[in-house]
Amino acid sequence: MHPMVNIAVRAARAAGNIITRNMDRIDRLTIASKRSNDFVTEVDRAAENAIIDVLRQAYPDHGFLAEESGAETSGGDYQWIIDPLDGTTNFLHGFPQFSVSIALRHKKRLEIGVIYDPVTQELFTAARGEGAQLNEKRIRVSGRKSLAGALLATGFPYTDQSYIDIYIETMKALMVPTAGIRRPGSAALDLAWVAAGRCDGFWEFNLNAWDIAAGALIVREAGGIVTDFAGGDNYLGSGDIIAASPKVLPEMLKIINAKVKASDYLKQKGY
Repeated sequence: MHPMVNIAVRAARAAGNIITRNMDRIDRLTIASKRSNDFVTEVDRAAENAIIDVLRQAYPDHGFLAEESGAETSGGDYQWIIDPLDGTTNFLHGFPQFSVSIALRHKKRLEIGVIYDPVTQELFTAARGEGAQLNEKRIRVSGRKSLAGALLATGFPYTDQSYIDIYIETMKALMVPTAGIRRPGSAALDLAWVAAGRCDGFWEFNLNAWDIAAGALIVREAGGIVTDFAGGDNYLGSGDIIAASPKVLPEMLKIINAKVKASDYLKQKGY
């Protein structure tokens, strides 16, 4: 395993241990609201601190972009992109679908991705050019040849409701040719599951870089394709993402692109 992946795994497991230790005391946690339907707990903060402590000890000159503490830059070109608890709302309800997500970006290129599910202890990892793994076994995206019979994952708008109508339009259009759509509630795990072939594709609007950085690399290293809604590679900047197996993505992109163009969404987002 790549040495930087090893360090990221150590950090993810440290965060996962904090999360699982608190699963039976959710009713006693301190919970704050950052904005509508966007919550943060002492567990999020403790998990993030644990991740940063591990990474900083190994790489003191690296910078960080973390959900709870924001951006901290250093003199180098390396930046760790961290979501300590992706799926906080699920966690607070005892719904067992949440994860730790850690990525490393060197300049503008993703190099390392780690996603850890502390409930199932599934560990998804990737290093650029070295493939993707689940619990140290190689994974590949599905071999689905079209949207017919495909199972897709998505995420509903939950904080910014301004684009809910166009989101529903894309969902309606994708429901017709597919076998079904799922909304588990952790974008990082949704992407990891695309990489593992459990879902054939995933799309979501307006996410943050820490939600998708690790998963995007893992999907690509598993043989999948990741784009923004215009078919480009600015998904970390725009937050709009499509990830799928190679023959499914073009069909998803065509449908989603047509809908967002018709709604003027691309222009509003500055594509």
